[in-house]
Amino acid sequence: MEDKKASGSIIIMTELVLPNDTNVFGNLMGGRLMYWMDIASALSAQKHSNAAVVTASVDNISFENPIKLGNVVHIEAKVSRAFTTSMEVHMKVWCEDLKRQVKYKSNEAYYTFVALDADNKPKPVPQLITETDEEKKLFDGALRRRQLRLILGGKMKPDDALELKALFVKD
Repeated sequence: MEDKKASGSIIIMTELVLPNDTNVFGNLMGGRLMYWMDIASALSAQKHSNAAVVTASVDNISFENPIKLGNVVHIEAKVSRAFTTSMEVHMKVWCEDLKRQVKYKSNEAYYTFVALDADNKPKPVPQLITETDEEKKLFDGALRRRQLRLILGGKMKPDDALELKALFVKD
């Protein structure tokens, strides 16, 4: 299996915030944004793995700025690291107020996907080739983020998370 460049997994999804997408304050509902982010990140993971994928985890999503009715939402998703059968996808969410001609950041997040074979069993994915400084930074931090996800999910003991532990314990 050939390694693949991170740039080959880029997906940019654009949505218009309509009345049915908003809460009583005229802001985009968080759940609707998370739904759009799940679609964009799944497409990115599928593009990288050439396989069907399932969402394994969603990291903390903090909303920096509200997204208003009538605004345009741009979601940029790209694989930030590939493990054995799973991939971490990093997303940036930008909003655009077309009337005022203002573009602003809403949030960033990481989703994790597992690639599946024809029998719906996890299958190996291509490793990731990073090219830019940002891709390398995201790649380098991915192992620590993965260990934290595994600890929080009860799949790893904190003492086994050596990369993460190194941030807090000095020899």
